Amino acid sequence: MCGIAGCVSRDVTSAQLVHKMCDALRHRGPDGTGFHIEDDCALGVARLSIIDPEGGAQPMTNEDGSVWVAFNGEIYNHRQLREELTRQGHRFQTTCDTEVLVHLYEEYGKAGIARLRGMFAFAIWDSAAKRLLLARDRFGKKPLYYAALPHEFFFASELDALVRAGIPCDIDREALQLYFQFLYVPEPLTGIRAVRKLAPGSWMTYDIGGALHQSQYWRLSAPTEHPAPGLSENEVCAQLKEKFDEAVRIRMHADVPLGAFLSGGIDSSSVVASMALQSAAPIKTFSAGFDNPAFNELGYAALVARKYGTEHYELVVPEDPALLVRVVEELVGRFGEPFADSSSIPTYLISQLAAQHVKVVLSGDGGDEMFAGYEIFGEAQRMSALDRIPPGVRRILGFVSEAVPYSSYGKNYLRVLS
Repeated sequence: MCGIAGCVSRDVTSAQLVHKMCDALRHRGPDGTGFHIEDDCALGVARLSIIDPEGGAQPMTNEDGSVWVAFNGEIYNHRQLREELTRQGHRFQTTCDTEVLVHLYEEYGKAGIARLRGMFAFAIWDSAAKRLLLARDRFGKKPLYYAALPHEFFFASELDALVRAGIPCDIDREALQLYFQFLYVPEPLTGIRAVRKLAPGSWMTYDIGGALHQSQYWRLSAPTEHPAPGLSENEVCAQLKEKFDEAVRIRMHADVPLGAFLSGGIDSSSVVASMALQSAAPIKTFSAGFDNPAFNELGYAALVARKYGTEHYELVVPEDPALLVRVVEELVGRFGEPFADSSSIPTYLISQLAAQHVKVVLSGDGGDEMFAGYEIFGEAQRMSALDRIPPGVRRILGFVSEAVPYSSYGKNYLRVLS
């Protein structure tokens, strides 16, 4: 991952703050730091080099220096876009996926974002139009925070970078309430009132005059309850496997060593199997287990590793309170706001192990959401009978649930009924 930061302001001292912001992001991008600073805008990047490590220094510009980009992520279809843009007359100086973004913007403007396939958060400065464009990938895998102040605009990959820029740090009490309800802070809110998250699948522009515009370029398609007529289960399985293997394959394109997290569950095991069957060399896999046998799944991971001949590494997380306290303190600094997923502790530790061997890892994250792996999906199925409640009654129940205090018994149930 990389870290990006920047500001749009006529204040020279504000532009200088970008150096401080990037200092807070060096753990995201240890391979190099770059800046582009002009009268009205400053961009900074702490880079982790994945594609074209030698030639992909950022921020990156177009042929005449009128468009600049700071980019965090990876564009999986950058080769296809590069070929298309080359035919349209654009000239490339590198083989890095970052350079595709400036030429795509030149050719299509904001409409080009929808053509990207990847995980990304980026900022494009159009010096002729005096306009900053921010964009975030469809599912929000890459973070992007911003603060629109009266006379200046700041953005960064992490909250701490904005704090170092001097953003007011008053606590957002609504965000705090939602954290206790959901165990995370949903976008666009953050724990700091002056800072917001750019929503997944969205773009935002900020002009030097202070005009702010935001819109979504993508929404998840509505699910269908029944398959298309004549579509058999075998055909669905074949289509799913084809899509799954292709999704894994495009994520294996890297100019640096690559591996995978392997928990032994269905999701990560499927990813590892697909990687192994599409790779000529053994895949490096990394697993975390626990001293407590009730929570230790290393045996399942080892079975998968043996079956697919991976180069396997294991880490046993000890039941050491001092270690866990230290890790939690480090994670608080990384997340920047409350986040109550306890699995982040072993993930953080196994990431440190993986970093000794590879620079990129694939994982099974998202499988439970995609394939109904959580118990809550069963609860939703059982509650489908509530669909018979008329819409007007649901709206009334919604108003009542919003009106009663958080401490009231039955508030959440009314909300569910609505």
